[in-house]
Amino acid sequence: FSPMVTKTSCVNLENNFDDIKHMTLSERGALREALRCLKCADAPCQKSCPTNLDIKSFITSISNKAILSNNPLGLTCGMVCPTSDLCVGGCNLYASEEGPMNIGGLQQFATEVFSKMGIPQIRNPELPPAHKMPESYDNITIFERQKYIGGLSTAEIPQFRLPYEVVQIEIDLMKDLGVKVVLEKGLGQNGMTLTSLKEKGFQVVFVGIVLPQANRDKIFEGLTIEQGFYTSKDFLPLFAKASMCNCRSQLPKLHGNVIVLGAGDTAFDCVTSALRCGARRVFVVFRKGFNNIRAVPEEMEVAKEEKCEFLPFLSAREIIKKDGRVEQIVHLKADFIISAFGSMLNDPEVKKALEPVKLNAWGTPEVNSETMQTSEPWVFAGGDIAGLANTTVESVNDGKQASWHIHKYIQSLHGNTVSTTPKLPLFHCAIDTVNISMEMCGIKFPNPFGLASTPPTTSTPMIRRAFEQGWGFALTKTFGLDKDLVTNVSPRIMRGTTSGHIFGPGQGSFLNIELISEKTAAYWCKSVAELKANFPQNIIIASIMCGYNQADWTELAKMAEESKADALELNLSFPHGMGERGMGLACGQDPELVRNICRWVRKATTIPFFANVTNIVDIARAAYGGGADGVTATNTVSGLALKADATPWPGIGRGARTTYGGVSGNAIRPIALCAVSAIAKALPGFPILATGGIDSAESGLQFLHAGASVLQVCSAVQNQDFTVIEDYSLGLKALLYLKSIEELHNWDGQSPPTIRHQKGKPVPCVEELVGKSLPSFGPYLKTKTEALTRYKKILKDASGNVITDTIDSRDVIARALKHIGVYQKLDNTEQVKALVDPEMCINYGKCFMTCNDSGYQAIKFDPETHLPVIMDSCTGCTLCLSVCPIIDCIKMVTRTTPYVPKRGLPVNPVC
Repeated sequence: FSPMVTKTSCVNLENNFDDIKHMTLSERGALREALRCLKCADAPCQKSCPTNLDIKSFITSISNKAILSNNPLGLTCGMVCPTSDLCVGGCNLYASEEGPMNIGGLQQFATEVFSKMGIPQIRNPELPPAHKMPESYDNITIFERQKYIGGLSTAEIPQFRLPYEVVQIEIDLMKDLGVKVVLEKGLGQNGMTLTSLKEKGFQVVFVGIVLPQANRDKIFEGLTIEQGFYTSKDFLPLFAKASMCNCRSQLPKLHGNVIVLGAGDTAFDCVTSALRCGARRVFVVFRKGFNNIRAVPEEMEVAKEEKCEFLPFLSAREIIKKDGRVEQIVHLKADFIISAFGSMLNDPEVKKALEPVKLNAWGTPEVNSETMQTSEPWVFAGGDIAGLANTTVESVNDGKQASWHIHKYIQSLHGNTVSTTPKLPLFHCAIDTVNISMEMCGIKFPNPFGLASTPPTTSTPMIRRAFEQGWGFALTKTFGLDKDLVTNVSPRIMRGTTSGHIFGPGQGSFLNIELISEKTAAYWCKSVAELKANFPQNIIIASIMCGYNQADWTELAKMAEESKADALELNLSFPHGMGERGMGLACGQDPELVRNICRWVRKATTIPFFANVTNIVDIARAAYGGGADGVTATNTVSGLALKADATPWPGIGRGARTTYGGVSGNAIRPIALCAVSAIAKALPGFPILATGGIDSAESGLQFLHAGASVLQVCSAVQNQDFTVIEDYSLGLKALLYLKSIEELHNWDGQSPPTIRHQKGKPVPCVEELVGKSLPSFGPYLKTKTEALTRYKKILKDASGNVITDTIDSRDVIARALKHIGVYQKLDNTEQVKALVDPEMCINYGKCFMTCNDSGYQAIKFDPETHLPVIMDSCTGCTLCLSVCPIIDCIKMVTRTTPYVPKRGLPVNPVC
């Protein structure tokens, strides 16, 4: 049989070690992808992960803590994990048109950003003090056979899939905890055995070595590298080492046709690596059909893109040699053969070093799959050698399982018992030590994030769950006296129209016509007492509402105080429904009524109270004058939603009647920020409980900067659940900590400076290579690619953070007010103009269209190259930057020429 193959050469990739992963994401890509996550109630992606990674949490916050707490090799796994077979394979979005989440790309992005922060890992304070732990815990040592640490990740995985610096980041985090590393010393090497380690005082040994020898078909017996034959264990270590140290002379020198035997992940690593060693054509030859390829689809797709040939249902039967070298396998002409048929343990020295551990029929240690213990109680094993893990992430889980049972074993040696339920310490770093507690009106809040008086606080069990999750405070759903009890209509809460045709989580706004609580005042007073007894450190604010009646306000305020509420909120700004009863906004729009109500409550109670206001500064002043301890700003904004057929939504009953409702969510954030800053400027030091579009740590920090003391949240919980507090608290700590690191002064919050890139992968400046900018399509892309290939070949041939005082959350309150003032104070002599980076531009012309039809016609659009050109007539309005989909592709830079406005006609025309 002589298979037909094409004459087409593969893509020229010699010496090209650029990232080839499809899942790599830029910041823009990561943020957009994270928005697609449904935050499932019982996330199947998490159950599909061998390390039980809390995927929902880390996608919500794009956070490294959730990743590294469950997977200490989180960055490595983000790059090489076969996600399509694991977490991505379980994603519920498989049932949608847009397909499953890019979980690996998000994991890689999150951990890469953290690595750029340069923050060391520290010992988790929840662990017992080091001096109270057995001595064994202070002498954790890794013995590595190679001259560099990293095992298979550095020795066999190519750099274009897993750069060595990535592995080094994880090694450094491990060393931060005091782990020692001894290089060039392994089992069976220089007399090192399990017995010798025990004799040196090591109480426990974990064996995590790779299977060192390759499976070799009998027909290849006697063939050598000099004859053109490699096993994967010969080829990949040579390639990985050469690409790691950037030294061309060490690369395996291939040419012509290369045949790779096998269809697993290792085989495809050989395929893509062979191209980078000079192969002209690469054939993937495997025994079964395409449906039986064991490699993950991502690996196979890359090989297809690089024009490799796939030959199924073939197996080598005979090797024909010419002048002592490989020439053909049957009728496939080949210059080199690479065999990738798996690995085994047949080194007699290593086997002897493993004694007295019992080996199984495959020559590897017998291992308990639950405890990872071998036949010797003090010896544990995992990864390749244990025969249970086929991937890096499965090996990580072996290590996690073993670590817990090693802990149990050591404790048993000292007569201690350990829970049968594993509980490993979470990843901990300096960010976790930042203080985000707040003090306001003598009340200490554990953190500034709380639940507003909204649907998330409808009942006692809901508030209880919120506190258990980590929320610092909560307001009860607003309640009144029994004579003012309400019954809600339905439907009454809907997705807003500000997000367009976005369905699912991530809504920019909600519109509701829900009234205050349907529950009685007695219920809420009893609930407050129970919650305070169970959560004494959390703050509970009773939200109350009455008409303009002193006796009612006095009665209700006293009831709430007697229930042990920490403070009261007077709801004087409820925008719909209640005003018709003479309550809510009916009272809150008149400064005199507000002032009197505040005086009545001040006279009736001793605990702090806050007036919930909407008509901002005048009402806030009235509340202040009436003795209020602070204000809540703002309530929802009055709004309306209609369908295309003129019926409203929500529409009540057969007549589809509605009323003006309250709009909430991040759509009203600019309004709320304006209100908070206006009150803070008018009444310096007057406490403000901010609410209105707080949906992240960063937006919360914006409100603190504007003058708020604590923050109330509602719509973000409606979009997801109470778990968002984990993101908010950790995110705020990170934002505060990063501001204390001098080297990171040019970061934008948690976003590092944007490097020049395409699809998240760095690119050099082509203009410097070919003398002009080139777009990324058609013949220009081919010229660009060829120029970059020459550039990489030339490169190949040529070849600590200072931390100031950490910011306390209380130090950021009102920090932005110095920047806010009247328009006349703005300087119109300090002008900017737009600057486009042609290497990052994706050539779709939105900046031109916006400037042309909504701006100042200051951008030319080249009809051939589709590259935008900024003219000197640019006024610096920033519209182009606002609509550009690529972060930092357009920047506003200081104008170097005087700005002369176009007046249309002379200012003083002479007729």
